[in-house]
Amino acid sequence: MKVVELQGARRCNLVERTMPFAKGAFAVVRLEVVPMCTEFKGYKEGWQTDCLGHEAAGTVVEVDGLREVAVGDRVVVMPQYPCGRCRLCLSGEYVYCESSLDPHLATGNSCGSATYAQYMIKQDRLLAKVPEGLSMDLASMANCGIGPSFGGARRIGLSGEDTVLITGLGPVGLGAVIVSKWFGARVIAVDTNEFRKSLAAELGADIVLDAAEPDLARKIKDLSRGHGADKALECSGSPIAQRLAVDALRRLGSLAFVGEAGELSLHVSNDLIRKGLTLHGSWYYNLADVPLVYRLIEERSEAVAKMITHRFPMSQVEQAWQLQLTGNCGKVLLDPWN
Repeated sequence: MKVVELQGARRCNLVERTMPFAKGAFAVVRLEVVPMCTEFKGYKEGWQTDCLGHEAAGTVVEVDGLREVAVGDRVVVMPQYPCGRCRLCLSGEYVYCESSLDPHLATGNSCGSATYAQYMIKQDRLLAKVPEGLSMDLASMANCGIGPSFGGARRIGLSGEDTVLITGLGPVGLGAVIVSKWFGARVIAVDTNEFRKSLAAELGADIVLDAAEPDLARKIKDLSRGHGADKALECSGSPIAQRLAVDALRRLGSLAFVGEAGELSLHVSNDLIRKGLTLHGSWYYNLADVPLVYRLIEERSEAVAKMITHRFPMSQVEQAWQLQLTGNCGKVLLDPWN
């Protein structure tokens, strides 16, 4: 099977790897749609690996005995390889598992854990069956297109009574616009990229602001009856945007950090105690919410389809990464078979 291999800074190729096989709970999935996420950073920074990606959708082609999925099932591949036995896994919060498995060691396969590939292996319980009538492109957005912001929205208790601030309009932030409008919230979205600001407006954002505007926190408060946003989804990972989210929230507001980032300086008294803020780290969403995520995608299918701005054959993955580096795109999909 063909797999994408990074071979240094801005160097990559398609390489041949051994076809994986099913063993125990691990099924083999023929990948049909591979959404691209942050792997472009590895392309830029010079990673050397053939194990890329964490989101995909495809069809089950091999199982080992009677399992929760069968050959022919259309599925979305959920991320990671959690143990499936700890309290976190059993509660559906598998993404926080502290005892993740090595899928190669567990199955004897030499490969099969990458999504930038034609086939992969995954535990059956992490293969979410796609509803009949839902396209594979749209279903694949149940991963990082919609998933991170959906999990964040659930953690902060987003509702139709809220004004929500979304900072960062990369693919996760654009997904947050769709998610927030599905919850019925009023959306204030912030970024610097003109392409993404325009797309956020098309996806339903009520107000789109340029992150470079002066005194932006005050402007957001003025747009929120003088008090500030009720909730916030921080999707950029930028310390400046993180600070803005904290400053622009009203007292007793809630914020979910969704964008991957490093250190953020907080003043415990002024930012937390006296404002009474609640801050959440949110990585993904509970496995029990998969049907709800599919429902959101079906009900907001036009917007979700619009968020997918580009498709590339996997043979042109380098061109796809170059596009992502410009920021002038929404979610980008790869076709592993072209």
